[in-house]
Order: sequence, then structure tokens, then C-alpha cells
Amino acid sequence: MDKFEWFKEAKFGMMIHWGLYCLPAGEWKGQRMDYIGEWLQSRYRIPNAEYHPLASAFNPILFNADEWAQLAADAGMKYMVFTAKHHEGFAMYHSRVDKFNIVDATPYCRDVMYELANACARHGIKFGLYYSQDLDWSDPDGGGYTRPHDNCGMSWTNDWDFPDNANKNYTLCYERKIKPQVKEILTQYGDLCLIWFDTPQTISSEQSRELADMVHAYQPNCLVNSRIGNGMGDYRSMGDNEIPDEYMADGLVETPATLNDTWGYKSFDNNWKPAEKVLALKRHLNERGVNYLLNVGPDYLGRIPAPAVDILCKAGQIGG
Repeated sequence: MDKFEWFKEAKFGMMIHWGLYCLPAGEWKGQRMDYIGEWLQSRYRIPNAEYHPLASAFNPILFNADEWAQLAADAGMKYMVFTAKHHEGFAMYHSRVDKFNIVDATPYCRDVMYELANACARHGIKFGLYYSQDLDWSDPDGGGYTRPHDNCGMSWTNDWDFPDNANKNYTLCYERKIKPQVKEILTQYGDLCLIWFDTPQTISSEQSRELADMVHAYQPNCLVNSRIGNGMGDYRSMGDNEIPDEYMADGLVETPATLNDTWGYKSFDNNWKPAEKVLALKRHLNERGVNYLLNVGPDYLGRIPAPAVDILCKAGQIGG
């Protein structure tokens, strides 16, 4: 089966947003986040000098890769997409490019991405990776600086630590961090089914093409989503939680969606979709030729929240 056929037949996948943002869990200095949890640093304009030390408290001792992979399998999911790096710039794997990563910067000192890749292989789940190739709030030249504060009033770029947007140069960030980290994730974690890029704003056509070519060179059977930017990609990522009514006749399509109202863990977000709703959305999307990529946000101890576990297990039981 080729890389296009498996995707078309998969229909259902698990997305996992996990990073330092799970520690504050949607709260900062007495305020509760009114937006998705992984955007906390931008919402409260937290300096890296305050935000990065969260890594020293990140010790997810209850993380169990096999439990996560088994949950995906029990829910009837066929693939997993894990956040290698989100906009905060923290790598959830052992990056040799930047020590701001889960092995070098935390007391946990384990490469959870390596463990997940192997667990998915044991449980028959295809493994893919999310990587934020444009936005990076830890880098002075991270992208997004050409856009105003139009994301619910938040800045796309880190202009609280690095306010001189006019003199930022994304190419510097791309060459020193983005491109070498993409090479790392493509060459150190076995066979990958897809790379899930995100929020293309500053990246040039040449850079999008270079990343796509890297993926296809190092991982010929790996798909690239449309959020690589500049009209490229092997398949179309729809908008977050976008549920189309029309049938998608052309190409491969996927909707990324949340199980509650956030991607990254928020301790007080209990607006969970029941299993019946999950199955109804899956059926609606699949009937229109769209894969359903459903997200869970693990907490700071490495646990997928109990309500999410219950919902997914029940969905698997009902859905057969």
C-alpha cells in the first residue's frame, strides 16, 4: 500500500499537543487563559527568562508510551501525530541543535518521542510528527513578525522579548534551527507516516520547497501537509475544527479537531465531547472523504486526562 492509500484508508488519527505549556495548565499569575492552552506564552507575553525555567519543573514521571499507543488502537485510530516542537520553541525530543529540549533542559532526561515511535510500531499505529516551522518564540528571528496582533489580540512573533520586528530575519532562524531540526526528526525516529507543519506566514516558497524535498528525500513514504505553506503539500489540512458539508473529491483531506476546547492541556477545560458526538463527527467527515485527526492534551505528569481516556475507549467500543 502506498503512502496515499494508507492515509485514505486510515480515516481516524490521534493528535497529541504536549509541551511546557502543560505545566501552567492555562493559568498564569492568577489569571485563567481564555484561549487554547499552548498559546499561553503569547497571551500573557511571558518573557523567555520566566517561561524557559518551566523546563526545570517538567518531570512527567507517569508518562507511558505504550499506554498512549494502546489507547489510540483501542479507539480505532490508525495513526498518531505528536508535537516535536510547538511555537514556544521547546523540542519534545533530544535535539542536538538546541539544548532547549526535554532531554537536556528537564530533570526527566528521556526522549519521549523516541519512546512513542517505538510504542506505535509495537501497537500497529503509524507515527507522524508535528513541527512548527515558522513560529518560534524562543528565537529572536522566529517568524510571524509580518502579521499584526490579529490572533485574538495576540502576537504571532515574540515581540515582547524581541520587539524590533522590522529587523528580524526569519532566514537566520530557518538556517540555524528549523532546517537542522527537521533533519533530526526525519533521520532519528524510524519510519514516519507524515510531517504536520503549521502556521506558514514568513516562510518563503523556496524554504517550503526545501523542507518538502527534505521530507521526501529522507522519508520517501512520508506525507507532507498543506500547512508547509506556499501552496505545497501532499494533502490538505483543513482549518482547526472545520467540519465541511461538501464531499472532498480531490486529493487527501484531514480535519484536525479538539476533544474539548483546547489543544494543549488546560486543567479547567471540561467541555468534553461525548463518545457519541466523536463518532458522529467521524462518520460525517469520513463520508465526505475527510480524515478525523482528534487531539488530546496530556498533563504535566504525562497523563492523558481521564475523561479523554474514557471517551476514546467508549468510542472504540461503540464504533467497533
